[in-house]
Formats: sequence, structure tokens, C-alpha cells
Amino acid sequence: MNLSPVEQLFTLFNETAVILQEELSCTYLEALAETGENLFHGSILQEEVSELTEKRLKKQYSVIEFGKFSKEEFRKAYQLVILKGMKENVQPNHQMTPDTVGMLIGYLVQKFINKPSFRLLDPAVGTGNLLTTVLNQLSNKVDSIGVEIDDLLIKLAYVNANLQEHPIQLFNQDSLEPLFIDPVNAVIADLPIGFYPNDVRAADYKLKADEGYSYSHHLFIEQSVRHTVPGGYLFFVVPNGLFESDQAPKLKEFFRENVIVQGLLQLPTAMFKNKAAAKSILILQRQGEGVQAPKQAMLVDLPSLSNAVEMDRILTRIEKWFQENKR
Repeated sequence: MNLSPVEQLFTLFNETAVILQEELSCTYLEALAETGENLFHGSILQEEVSELTEKRLKKQYSVIEFGKFSKEEFRKAYQLVILKGMKENVQPNHQMTPDTVGMLIGYLVQKFINKPSFRLLDPAVGTGNLLTTVLNQLSNKVDSIGVEIDDLLIKLAYVNANLQEHPIQLFNQDSLEPLFIDPVNAVIADLPIGFYPNDVRAADYKLKADEGYSYSHHLFIEQSVRHTVPGGYLFFVVPNGLFESDQAPKLKEFFRENVIVQGLLQLPTAMFKNKAAAKSILILQRQGEGVQAPKQAMLVDLPSLSNAVEMDRILTRIEKWFQENKR
């Protein structure tokens, strides 16, 4: 049976990760990062592996000719093995943005940003799947930056970027601490939802809570706006109840003073476990000289993304919105 390119890579990632997991007595995801490093460097980097294991790994790696695989094939295969590892060791902060959402954000970035080159930030980069999904759709020259606090996720993102040959600058830190980066033209993020436990740090933000813990997703929005050039765009995956929480009045005031809402695309509820978990894509533009609000914000209730006829109709509507609102 002929395996597809993605299946070939998945099998290789999976089998060599299992070998290293057993040899190094580590988690599957840690072993996956190790095997990814080996593949990128073309050698076995783990000095503690036995001679027999080294031979087994070299034999497995030699079967695959890496030059024949595309960036997207690497990304999809790597994503699948990460998902396998996440199912085995579930952690609340280890979530991956669905491919369809990444494709939509990539499409929107293309439509809003008409520059031959620009700077792009993902302040919640995770394993790098959303960022590389977007980069693989762009023909522009993009200087991209990812920030992630989780040591394991940032290592997986680093390997992900290397295998796809994306020169992404990665920072392993709390994204709400000071970011020593130049302003960017665009931000993409699947925002971490919940409370931010560091009250001292939160005190530096306008969107801090008056009492109790602040919402981390509100602080991420403010931090992202701070690091975006005037006129730059921000594309966030947000909870549908973003403007309904007890801290929403502050958020609305922050929006009025700092950004223009360009659009809100509500994702199909069928994508989520329940209605309460449903999300949307929020499109903002930082205010600045010459920046004008659209005649009407792009408001879209997306159908099932597998419904080709309905999706074509919606995309036609979006194209019409761009013709009417963007010069």
C-alpha cells in the first residue's frame, strides 16, 4: 500500500519518537522534539543513546528523502504526531488551533496586508502550528516572531520551524512580561483564555481587573496592540462571550481609545465541544494617522467549513466587503 507523503512522515516521526521515548525515559512529546532535531541536523544528537538504538534510528531516518517533502507536508505530519502526544498527556495549556482556523486567518492576513514584506508576531505561539499555517500561505517576505512560556511547546515550535525552513525568532518567556522586540505590522494569536495569576505584572496594564485576577486574554490583546505599529492589524481567536464578561466594559473602552474593529467572523459551533466553548476570529486595526474605520465592520456567521457551497457564498461576501471598504 502506498502511503501519502504526510503518512510517511507521520510514521517516521512516530516510530522514532517511540524509540527515543523508551531509550531516554521521557515523554512522547519530549522524544518527538528530540527526533525532530535529529532529522533537521542529519545526525543523532543524543549522546546517551546506545549503539543499537543509534543504528535503529539511522536506519529509520535513511528511508526518507527529505528534499521531496513540502513545508505543508512537514507541518501536517508534525501536527498529527503532536496531537497524538497531547492526547496521551493532556494539559490545559496544550491545545492546538484547528487547521481550518489557521487557513482562514492566513486568508485574512493576505487580504488585509498588501506589503511585499512585513513583521508578524504570535505572542501565544505554542507549537508553532498556527504561525506556520499562516506563513505557508503567504508569498510576502515575512519576519516572524513567536513567544511562548512553556519550555516543551517552544522546543516543539523550534523544531517545527526548522523542519519547514521558516526563520522564526522564538522567545521562551511569559508574553505579558516586557517584550524586547521591534513593533510589528500584524499579530495573530489563538488567545489563552483564563485568569492571569501575576497581579504585580498585571498592574502595568490598563486592562487589569479592579478586583481579583485579570483576564489573561484581555492582557494579551493590550500587549499585542502595544507592539503593533499604527495602522497594523491584529487577528485573534477569541471566546464568543468576550464582550459579555464582568471586565468587558474596560475592554470596550480600550477598544474605543486604541483600535478599530474591522471584523468578527463567528466560527461554526459544531467545531467546539459545546456552545459555551465556541469562538470567533476578531480583526482589529491599531488606530493611527490616516487610519479610517470601515463603512461597516465585516460581520460573518460562518457555516460548517465542510459545506463548500455555503463557504463559497460567504467568501464572495467577504470579497465584496473588501472591494467596498479597502482601497
